[in-house]
Amino acid sequence: MALMAVNTRCLCLFLLCTITGHSLEIKVNPPQDFEILDPGLLGYLYLQWKPPVVMDNFKECKLEYELKYRNVDSDSWKTIITRNLIYKDGFDLNKGIEGKIRTHLSEHCTNGSEVQSPWTEASYGIADEGSLGTKIQDMKCIYYNWQYLVCSWKPGKTVHSDTNYTMFFWYEGLDHALQCADYLQDNEKNVGCKLSNLDSSDYKDFFIRVNGSSKLEPIRSSYMVFQLQNIVKPLPPEFLHISVENSIDIRMKWSTPGGPIPPSCYTYEIVVREDDISWESATDKNDMKLKRRANESEDLCFFVRCKINIYCADDGIWSEWSEEECWEGYTGPDSKIIFIVPVCLFFIFLLLLLCLIVEKEDPEPTLSLHVDLNKEMYAYEETLC
Repeated sequence: MALMAVNTRCLCLFLLCTITGHSLEIKVNPPQDFEILDPGLLGYLYLQWKPPVVMDNFKECKLEYELKYRNVDSDSWKTIITRNLIYKDGFDLNKGIEGKIRTHLSEHCTNGSEVQSPWTEASYGIADEGSLGTKIQDMKCIYYNWQYLVCSWKPGKTVHSDTNYTMFFWYEGLDHALQCADYLQDNEKNVGCKLSNLDSSDYKDFFIRVNGSSKLEPIRSSYMVFQLQNIVKPLPPEFLHISVENSIDIRMKWSTPGGPIPPSCYTYEIVVREDDISWESATDKNDMKLKRRANESEDLCFFVRCKINIYCADDGIWSEWSEEECWEGYTGPDSKIIFIVPVCLFFIFLLLLLCLIVEKEDPEPTLSLHVDLNKEMYAYEETLC
């Protein structure tokens, strides 16, 4: 009996603690009216929500929101912690977008414990108009020398002959999306666009949409988003010079390309060619010293290219290769022959010229002698008479 009384008492105590624990559990509601809005800026979307319904005893607490979002085919979420009720970011509208958000209660309201609401979710996507075969192909954009942007594309695989495309762009600082004013054309069809004077457009998301039109069928739109500094293709380096010091050290110099790119933003790739051997090297400076691989090498040349380095951009496009520059100080057998041959030809030319002069002067003395002999014979005949 005593044992049963103890067990009953423990059971009652356990139930009391359980009920009390549940009654003291702190809960918070998720944000209200979470949605993803498109203001017509080609992929720059607004994620916005309203505060949750909060119990009276938590009205003085500061709320934080944990926002996660991604394109639907991405493996990872982008996470933001904020106290605001709106967040803006760029997305690839070729794919759907999904997001989720929950409320966080600050620790001083929960005695140091972490309290979060359930997630609430939202999604956004553009209705696909037109078949996939009507969408442009091979879209690529290059920001040449940090001065002007050229985008090009090919028509869709299944489009009709009357199909034509138009390009719109937007970046933060513009009031609204703008249409291209300088199209590249092929057979009177738009196949690209050139954009100049893109003021204050660096280090910002740059959004592009290419629409199509046809009288026979709808055309599917195509979207791109990138940052201009990451697609810069600079001009190749100029004024290359190569010299050899102490018969061993190769000294190479070149000038940074002209244009608005700061010299500190370049990285260089150098190819050195010594006879039949070539090797590559890299530097962030516009000069380099290397050791010769063979002291008796007869052919020593180099060329160089450049792109934007990691301190000024996340990525970049290599320039074209520069012209090849070769060392002119070599004095081996071949260079001696190159010097001797013109000298020999010059002396041969002089000898031939002298021979011609001599041949022209030989008949004149013969004629003079003939005249003199006649005179002598005439004088001799007079004497006899």
